[in-house]
Amino acid sequence: MKNTDISQKKRMRNTLFISFLIFTLLICRIGWIQFVQGSELQTMAYVQQTLNRNINPKRGTIYDANKNVLAVSATVETITINPTNIAIEDKEKVARALSDIFELEYEEVLKKVKKRTSIETIVKKVDKEKADELRKWMNDNNILTGINIDEDTKRYYPYSNLASNVIGFTGSDNQGLDGIEAKFDKQLKGTQGKILKSTDAKGVDIENESESYVPAVDGNDLILSIDMTVQSIVEKYLKEACIDNVCTDGGNIVIMNPNTGDILAMATYPNYNLNSPYEPNTEELKNAWDSLPSNERTIALQQMWRNKAITDSYEPGSTFKLITSSAALEEGITDTDNSGEFCCTGGIEIAGTRIKCWRHYRPHGSQSLREALMNSCNPVFIGLRTKNRYSKVL
Repeated sequence: MKNTDISQKKRMRNTLFISFLIFTLLICRIGWIQFVQGSELQTMAYVQQTLNRNINPKRGTIYDANKNVLAVSATVETITINPTNIAIEDKEKVARALSDIFELEYEEVLKKVKKRTSIETIVKKVDKEKADELRKWMNDNNILTGINIDEDTKRYYPYSNLASNVIGFTGSDNQGLDGIEAKFDKQLKGTQGKILKSTDAKGVDIENESESYVPAVDGNDLILSIDMTVQSIVEKYLKEACIDNVCTDGGNIVIMNPNTGDILAMATYPNYNLNSPYEPNTEELKNAWDSLPSNERTIALQQMWRNKAITDSYEPGSTFKLITSSAALEEGITDTDNSGEFCCTGGIEIAGTRIKCWRHYRPHGSQSLREALMNSCNPVFIGLRTKNRYSKVL
């Protein structure tokens, strides 16, 4: 009997010790979760229990100097789903409807519908007519949860190719990728808004919990010094000149207001369509496009987008004749209309080298400074610079 009593007391003691040890470990674990991991777990719980849908702001409008619209954001719709909010028996039906309405692959849509994530994007930037078709289908089939139709924006360029290398374009997320759109992206893009909704661990909406709506802030508008009328005229004649003279490398023209320095036009040929910036812009490139490897396509697109007027280096050439003329007039060396003061014989020899006039085969003959400027005559301005130097020495 005594051995039995001792054995029972020993078992009770061991049981109490083990219970105390387990209780102590549980207390320590609770303390660790509460005080060490508390903030981290609280953040994780908030993320898990909150459904966040972004609202894209309307990107600022780009105008020319006369307030003509060059780039504007139109209202479109983005379709997302909450897979856990779609009933199991409705998943295939929803996937079929989404794929039919928006012309998507059924199997790809079905994979998204069957996922256990809180939100999946089905299609971005669709026209309101398509979104309305989905709204009607949802109403007809009494599917009121799990499919979200949110307002979005899409960039649109009313004049397609006009000033394309200056304006640039945006990506699918409305971020500026090139030109003015990229340079002033911070000012144009605005601030994103969002819709916050409370859900349970499975992503199902919690009843009696209201949505929190943070409105998007639209971007700022931008007015350029570009004049659309001047720009269109310049582009027309630049295109004709490049085609007539078989300029394989294209061409550029910059028109500036000399009194203010404002750029009234900046044209590049060939240009491209801003509404479809990833499509080749010449017949030659279109014919070779399918056979080009991806890296060569990327290079071709970058060349197509490049604004050569500001990225490439050029010798000043005949434009510098304005500086030479201005200096000579300011020093009183000559006047604009001294008839016969200069003579073009087709070229002039400097340090043993004969420099030809562009019309050396039919020299300009006697000219005034105004006529020499009109004819862009090299020998006259070489002689004028020499005359200017000798005048200073005397």
